[in-house]
Amino acid sequence: MKEVHVITGTGVPLKRSDVDTDQIIPAVWLKQVERTGFEKGLFSAWRDEQDFVLNDERYAGANILVAGPAFGVGSSREHAVWAIQQYGFDAVIAPSYSDIFFNNCTKNGLVPVTLPETTVEAIWAAIEADPQTSIVVDVERLAVEVPAAGIDAGFPMPSDVQHRFLNGLDDIGITLGKAAAIDSYEANRPAYLR
Repeated sequence: MKEVHVITGTGVPLKRSDVDTDQIIPAVWLKQVERTGFEKGLFSAWRDEQDFVLNDERYAGANILVAGPAFGVGSSREHAVWAIQQYGFDAVIAPSYSDIFFNNCTKNGLVPVTLPETTVEAIWAAIEADPQTSIVVDVERLAVEVPAAGIDAGFPMPSDVQHRFLNGLDDIGITLGKAAAIDSYEANRPAYLR
């Protein structure tokens, strides 16, 4: 996992609530053996709709997905996070997430930002007024800045999750950080347990 301190970019206003993981990446895409290529399946059922926001060229290249409440509900499929990342998003901003989706984000390096619904709506308005509106997700300060909209809003993140992002640690990296303690424990165990 790479370190994440500050993400700067533009956003896509996904003005939908209760988006479940099957809508993010339909089950048909879960048959792949590799962990790549999921960007093609991101919101694939909706991408057939001409007016779906990801089909709007004004938002091409955006790296922050700004979604409605209850984002990532449904099954625990980690593929949803992979699809979002592989499409090019580094962060998701929404009023709320399912716990499993939130945890899958943190374990894969996708920054999940929780902001009040009114703030999300203000970000949507700023993006729709100017698709090149700058959005800054500061993991160090735990704040989102949208200067064009006058937004500088803090967001919650558990300290262990913030540490994970700032240091680029996945579960294996966290375990390896305790290698000396593990080695010491193993060396001091009774011989019959080794």
